[in-house]
Amino acid sequence: MLKTIPYPSKEAEAKLALIAARKTGADPAIEKRVLDIIEAVKRDGDDALIRYTRQFDAPGLTADRLTVGEEEIEAAFREIAPDFLRILRTAARNIEEFHRGQLRPSSFTAKPDGTFLGQIIRPVDAAGLYIPGGKGGETPLISSVLMNAIPARLAGVRDIALVTPPRRDGSINPYLLSAAREAGVTRIHRAGSAWAIAALAFGTASIARVDVIVGPGNIYVALAKKIVAGEVGIDLLAGPSEILIIGDDTADPECVAADLLSQAEHDPMASAVLITMEESLADRAAASIERQIALLPRRQIAAEALNRYGAIFQVGCAEDAANLANAMAPEHLELQVADPWSWVGRIRHAGAIFLGGSTPEAVGDYFAGPNHVLPTAGTARFASALGVENFLKKTSVISYSKEALERDASSIIRLAELEGLEAHAASVRVRVKVTGNG
Repeated sequence: MLKTIPYPSKEAEAKLALIAARKTGADPAIEKRVLDIIEAVKRDGDDALIRYTRQFDAPGLTADRLTVGEEEIEAAFREIAPDFLRILRTAARNIEEFHRGQLRPSSFTAKPDGTFLGQIIRPVDAAGLYIPGGKGGETPLISSVLMNAIPARLAGVRDIALVTPPRRDGSINPYLLSAAREAGVTRIHRAGSAWAIAALAFGTASIARVDVIVGPGNIYVALAKKIVAGEVGIDLLAGPSEILIIGDDTADPECVAADLLSQAEHDPMASAVLITMEESLADRAAASIERQIALLPRRQIAAEALNRYGAIFQVGCAEDAANLANAMAPEHLELQVADPWSWVGRIRHAGAIFLGGSTPEAVGDYFAGPNHVLPTAGTARFASALGVENFLKKTSVISYSKEALERDASSIIRLAELEGLEAHAASVRVRVKVTGNG
């Protein structure tokens, strides 16, 4: 299922190109459909939401149920397993402790000449969280609720809206509802796909518009976020999940195989790659995948992903391994090597780095604390994990004394005149009575 490919080689370059091509643009027909959905929501509001939701999710949904009521949320807490809240609250505490370190205060500088400069950091007024339905609502994405809502709450956002597709009977999984309330979500709406994104971006009678939209989703969600970006802020355009493992002769092939499969089961477009200098590890990990995949409920999805976008690259030295990893800039990078800390300085591009054989990617997905909403498809070269800063905005503050303006006036006027903006120059000249070029 996973073939070992020498790197560098033409075969390796071809495989790498295939993996990278997953980030190419969507089918124009899909993009046109998403545009039509957005326009319908802008035009028809709740009527469009009900029309699409009845067609694709809940045939009997009515407009008065677009917003989840308090009684349904309270009932959810009575339905969940007793140990769930303990696990949920521990995970939430870990996530909150990590993200609290991302908070930054406003800052100001006052100079003796009367110049006062500063930056005010404030939260946006409203944030929208998109949470996918997960197999018709039967596999609620609890971790995504926590990872999106907790940074927004820490940032100080007062209006945190969650949208998610309802189950066929119009209900929402009680585990998701209870997680949302625990994480600080203030309103929950039954809407999914591109029409939910449009509602958050432009507003309807039932769903008030927001300032920032975050959260994972399928190609319809990703394209809708791309289209409304600028009307609202967005986190990132997430692509299919991916994992890259660097392993040496100390790596356990069973663990390597299990971790590769943990991402392959997400999506047929997911990528799972092992880089190693050890032929023995390559062979044993590939054999272990064959054994383990047979036991997975999602084995068909995992097999398709591995056959198309999985690979084992055998390199000749550690430098080649690091260079290849940086070129791929993976979402998740595991260092299953004897001394993982010695590798950290070599890794320039990765969404998250997992150090050592006892740190599978799953601990980051659910429990450790750092955010699992990560850049994909090579965008870790310039993008970062979701965090508190996604819900904050910065406002500059500038105050000049009369003396400071007189000191800088001629320079400001000169620059304005060079740009051909005479009114800019005049707005300074009229205050300090400077003539000509000062």
